[in-house]
Amino acid sequence: MNQRFSYWFLLAIFIVAIVLAAIRPLRVSGVYQVVGVIQFAAMAFAAWTLGARAITSTSRRPRLLALTGILLITPFALVALLWVGIGPPWQATATENQMRYLVLTAMAIAIVVGFVVLREALGNADEQSRPSVGFGMIMLAGPLYLLFDALAFGVSTARLHGGEVPSAFRDLNTVTEMILFLAGALTYIATAAFAVSLGQARWLGRGAARAFMIISLVALLLLVIRGLHFPDPRALSTPWYTNPGFIVGIPAVPFIIPFLFGVVLLRRAGESDAAPTSPTD
Repeated sequence: MNQRFSYWFLLAIFIVAIVLAAIRPLRVSGVYQVVGVIQFAAMAFAAWTLGARAITSTSRRPRLLALTGILLITPFALVALLWVGIGPPWQATATENQMRYLVLTAMAIAIVVGFVVLREALGNADEQSRPSVGFGMIMLAGPLYLLFDALAFGVSTARLHGGEVPSAFRDLNTVTEMILFLAGALTYIATAAFAVSLGQARWLGRGAARAFMIISLVALLLLVIRGLHFPDPRALSTPWYTNPGFIVGIPAVPFIIPFLFGVVLLRRAGESDAAPTSPTD
């Protein structure tokens, strides 16, 4: 019962964290810090109860599953802690945007390392489930995310100190948009490939694995249809949140399905740790 409640609670607090991150009026000193700590603590407790505690297991499989789950939910645990009321980049201050891109850097690192550990766990379970395509795609996407975040952090720093973006950064804008496009596209492909592998390993049900794969490929298609250029939300004819091509290109959005993988794998870790296994499993 505790594990089932923790599973659904973790999914619920994930949605709440995203919603609260978008509500700009919450960005009041003394308010957003308290809300962030409460969200983070709730997410950490739910994750530990669900299966993160298996990181201390003497068996190999529960440890790998728990470590993978922890890494894959880390990005949105950081969102829950630090992004309360931050809103979109054009509403946030330069200082807040500096923090935004530092958090996005940490998110990208956690996702890449999480997928690397997941590949190891899948290979340990069944060599045929090892997602070579997914692994290759995420290893290409990781450096691109880091490059994009570094350039975006530089723009925020320039605005903080000088008020205007240097011409050198403006000249690189097209390149930066292409880097973000490629990073997102590669991540969607990697996610689809890992969904297939998780289904083959029976760590995801067939229906769930198929759904995650289809959602990832549809997001990829929407991104391709949108093109390399990331649209200016102020120039869109409709609000940005009604534009699918804009949404799938937001840097944190490709990490949503990996987060859901993480929740499922934490549950698997908890179940594996509770079952009698040999130390070499």
